[in-house]
Amino acid sequence: MKSLLITSVKVILPGNEYHQQTVDVFIEKGKITQIGKTIKVADKNVETIDGTGKILSPGFFDLHANFGEPGLETKEDIRTGTAAAAAGGFTAVAVMPNTEPAIQSRSEVALVVNAAKGNIVDIHPIGAISKKREGKEMAELYDMKQNGAVAFSDGNRSVQQAGLMSRALLYAKGFEGLIFSHAEDESMAGGNKMNEGAMSTYLGMKGIPNLAESLMVSRDLYLAEYTEAPIHFASISTPEAVDLIKKAKAKGLRVTCDVAAHQLVFTDEDIIGFDSNYKVSPPLRTKADAKALIKGVKDGVIDAVVSQHTPQEIEFKNVEFHIAKNGIIGLQTVLPLLIRAGLNEEQIVHSLAVRPRQILGMAMPQIKAGAMANLVLFDPAKSWTFNEKTNKSKSKNSPLFGQTLKGAVELVINNNQIIKND
Repeated sequence: MKSLLITSVKVILPGNEYHQQTVDVFIEKGKITQIGKTIKVADKNVETIDGTGKILSPGFFDLHANFGEPGLETKEDIRTGTAAAAAGGFTAVAVMPNTEPAIQSRSEVALVVNAAKGNIVDIHPIGAISKKREGKEMAELYDMKQNGAVAFSDGNRSVQQAGLMSRALLYAKGFEGLIFSHAEDESMAGGNKMNEGAMSTYLGMKGIPNLAESLMVSRDLYLAEYTEAPIHFASISTPEAVDLIKKAKAKGLRVTCDVAAHQLVFTDEDIIGFDSNYKVSPPLRTKADAKALIKGVKDGVIDAVVSQHTPQEIEFKNVEFHIAKNGIIGLQTVLPLLIRAGLNEEQIVHSLAVRPRQILGMAMPQIKAGAMANLVLFDPAKSWTFNEKTNKSKSKNSPLFGQTLKGAVELVINNNQIIKND
């Protein structure tokens, strides 16, 4: 990449010497070479970007995205998925094993790792807990870890057998592996399609109660305590789960959790028009629930915010609500949703860049002279339109498609590469 000078930009990275300071940052050959109040560069070939009113932070890290490769490339492949990620400010993405075949052995992990080499966005596979994600027999966790898996999850399926979850927690602990729990009691959820409450009654649809999530969170917290193992809850959606996790943290359990960005903004009231783009798992909850989730993020009980990027072909979404597939494409819209939810710049960086890496035990990219540049530059006040031109995903299943959004990613830098959004 060519040399780049970003002027008058505000750095956000708690603990960094330039945190909350407005500085100039000079980048050469993918490395930060100077940081100062005013940097003068004689070379006229250096590109200069005015950072006034903009934020510079480590590149965002998404703990929960779904790409289709291998097997479901018509939804999203690694090339288009990473393009969407970079456009959303992400320089690293953890991909779930919801593929065909599932990411369940060293072979699939190696395939994803090798396919993503040389990309501006680092891809980290999450291996399946159970073979074929069926929740019956434990997959080859250690082999996957050795080949690059950063954690283990059955993706959008919850491990219903307590014995299997307990064994997975105990086994993974032996090699510092981390289990992600998708917390939903299937017997309580009953295969229903939206949140249980006033709106489900009004629309005549059977609902999924908050209890379906909190029961499973409670069970898995007990198992984590029993096995003395760390656990991470993926995409929680209820105040009850937040409260349970808060109490578990106070007891000293090694527990973390994340929430999907759309859960902070959208609610079950948005389903009144039966738009299947609002159909997700876990389902959109009530306004009160969303408010509690936002508080959980601001208080630090909820550690990270994720995209839960779930692309679907049009034939799986342009159908009646009750038979439509779950999912929203979210990689490019996380930042605008967090701004809409009322998070400040430091909370955004903490939730998207800092805590995700800490959860996985990864090194934090530094903003200092001599460090390789792994950065995102974003403008919280700038508006842009999410449409055919700006969408980088293969899919369009987002209720935000066609809307003008506030909060724009201007560029990302990683692996000696740079991508700028128009």
